[in-house]
Amino acid sequence: MGQVLLTVDDLIRRMNYGNARRAVGRLLHLGVVPVVNENDAVATDEIGFGDNDRLAALVAHLTHADALVLLTDVDALYDGPPSEPGSTRLQVVRGQEDLVGVRLGGTGSRVGTGGMVTKVEAARIATGAGVTTLLTSASSITDALNGRDVGTVFLPTAPRPASRNLWLAHASEPDGRLVVDDGAVRALRGRHASLLPAGIVRVEGSFDQGSPVEVVDRAGTGIARGLVAYGSDELPRLLGRSTTWIADVFGEAYAKEIIHRDHLVLV
Repeated sequence: MGQVLLTVDDLIRRMNYGNARRAVGRLLHLGVVPVVNENDAVATDEIGFGDNDRLAALVAHLTHADALVLLTDVDALYDGPPSEPGSTRLQVVRGQEDLVGVRLGGTGSRVGTGGMVTKVEAARIATGAGVTTLLTSASSITDALNGRDVGTVFLPTAPRPASRNLWLAHASEPDGRLVVDDGAVRALRGRHASLLPAGIVRVEGSFDQGSPVEVVDRAGTGIARGLVAYGSDELPRLLGRSTTWIADVFGEAYAKEIIHRDHLVLV
């Protein structure tokens, strides 16, 4: 076995991501089982993964894993507290609609750090990246690996996305927010368009060019995340303007998207 310590940067930045993937791949090629942990020596609450379940889901994508197994002290996901009479085990979850009415609770377990809420969220991340996920208890791991009917299986909900899209959606911590109007929301959701300055109504936070930012509507609901082409100090003078106006006033170099669609992912 060999220990691998990761930070958020290792899953956000292109070079770091490639290096981490090659390192883990090389260990597997040599027959070494990688034991992955967060690098607590440099992590903080602001720039950490938050919990091991989320880290596991992101590493499953990093390694192109066929499946992810999440272990806890409960044998499966139930539609209510397992100790409550009448609660039923969910054998298979095919999508978010199968979780409607399911009551999740608890802040942690004796064998994990996240509790059922974060395990279901990790399963959502993994299945959204094309990775089948099994949630079960540590005592059921032998039966699980032998293919027996234990735990709850979460089926993939989407093909494996580009690595950058997964970084933006789940591994990046936005440095700021861009509030957009209804027209921009429709363009982003309906046409997967780039975000133009004309659709932005407000800038929140402080960030540099190339930083990850969150895009929200006027009510504060998250729409997308992306890598911004301007710093927060430059953006205010561009808001609500057309790219033609910007080019005439500031020059052609400024007549570009605030977030190009290739650097943007819907959430």
